[in-house]
Amino acid sequence: MQRAFILGLLLSMRLTAQTPEPASDTAFVSQSAPVESAETDTVPALPDSPGSVRHEDVVAVAEASLKATGKPTRSCNAWYAIRIIHIPADKMNEPPPPCAELVYPYQRFLDTKMIVPLDWKQKGYLALHFATDPAGIGTIAGVSAINIAVDSHTAYGPGMKGYGKLVGVGLLQNTTGEFFGTFAIPSLMHQDPRYFRQPDKPIGKRILYSISRTVVSRSDSGKTIPNYGTLATYPIATEISNLYVPGIHSDGRSTTERILTGLALDPVNNLLNEFLPDFASRIHVRIIFVQQILNNIAVAPGAMP
Repeated sequence: MQRAFILGLLLSMRLTAQTPEPASDTAFVSQSAPVESAETDTVPALPDSPGSVRHEDVVAVAEASLKATGKPTRSCNAWYAIRIIHIPADKMNEPPPPCAELVYPYQRFLDTKMIVPLDWKQKGYLALHFATDPAGIGTIAGVSAINIAVDSHTAYGPGMKGYGKLVGVGLLQNTTGEFFGTFAIPSLMHQDPRYFRQPDKPIGKRILYSISRTVVSRSDSGKTIPNYGTLATYPIATEISNLYVPGIHSDGRSTTERILTGLALDPVNNLLNEFLPDFASRIHVRIIFVQQILNNIAVAPGAMP
């Protein structure tokens, strides 16, 4: 284990010397590219070049290193994507679990700003993971129960029947948002749908950064681009909601107001993603909170004349 750590440290220094620091985003890299090995002479060296280290070079070295340890990582699939993905602190030096690259896009010990992008299939697995996240489903179930308990005369109806409808609508809205915002649009626009924290920056800069992520994102190649996933998903999801949400006001004004409300509230999710992990070792916050608020606004009597 000590030899593996020393090897990783040496490779870290080499990568740092070759990789220019990007203008934004934190020092994170996908866990699909951990680099550790038991034998120095079995690890292929990264190619020397005057430019920056390429993503594919890091992935190649990582895969060869893991193969040399005799503990290759298992590939991600739909079954692993819907499960809880967690890396215990005492197992950080072991090959990561399947799909770890989806929700832990940070470097384990390489001191580099490089981020290994997700391909379209991985973005689909990420959307599936978030749509089936137990914390998200629990949030929908809990908020729905409170809504029915406070007001049984909603458009969904009273009792368990109304509760079931409300939960179903919340789950469908969440799934729709993940499909378009995490998979479809980012895949088409070559956008990285992950949120990259900046834990080492001052609080003020982190707040401004979180707010900006609603309109600004990162491309698969690392360039700054508009956040197509968020900016396009709210209008799409809102129009789809007009087709099935009970008691909804589907006129143009109400639809526009719900779209703008969603975009205005979206930074709340980014702020939660940015700061909550400072107090918890494992937490995933998605747009479920915003969707529940929008759902209440959509069916509140007289809320959208």
